[in-house]
Parts: sequence; structure tokens; C-alpha cells
Amino acid sequence: MISLAHAQTAAAATDPTGGLMQMLPMILMFVVLWFLMIRPQMKKSKEHKALLEALAKGDEVVTQGGIVGKVIKVGDSYVTVEIAAGTEVVVQKPSIGLVLPKGTLKSL
Repeated sequence: MISLAHAQTAAAATDPTGGLMQMLPMILMFVVLWFLMIRPQMKKSKEHKALLEALAKGDEVVTQGGIVGKVIKVGDSYVTVEIAAGTEVVVQKPSIGLVLPKGTLKSL
């Protein structure tokens, strides 16, 4: 009489793919996750870093909090933004979300 465990190992030994077909769905899910979520986030992060490095005095910016103003001074970690005539705020560089085209802000 053949035991059940011995029959299972005999069937597994004849599998030509060596278990690759069992791992294929997991590999496929990782590839899809990479192209739909991780890769676009890395690209967006790289673009934001380039935007912050190119920040200069006189640029018109929008912070992530929605404050619109003109850059007065750029430091290593902080940026001074004029939001109204004579009103300046100091914000962290990473909080700058968007650089507007020149001349967008007429009132400053």
C-alpha cells in the first residue's frame, strides 16, 4: 500500500516547472504594483526636488497650504515669501507646491 504523503512527493517530483507557476501570480502582482503606484510616486518626488532646487528670488509660488506669494529670500531649508505688500512669511522649502509663471501675481 502506498501512503498518501509518498504519492504527493512523487507527483511534485514530476512537475517540470518546479513550482514556478505557484509563484507567478505573486510576481505579476508586484510588477503591476510597481508600475501603477511606486514608479509614478518616485517620478513625482524627483520632479518636486528639481523644482525646489531651481527656486530663486522673484519666483511666484503657491504653498501646499494654498498661500500665494513672491519669493523674497531663499535659504537652505526655508524660503521667505511675500504674500502682501510688507507682509512676509517664512515657510519650509518642501511646503512649496507650485511655481507660477512670471506675472501671474499683479497685486504684489
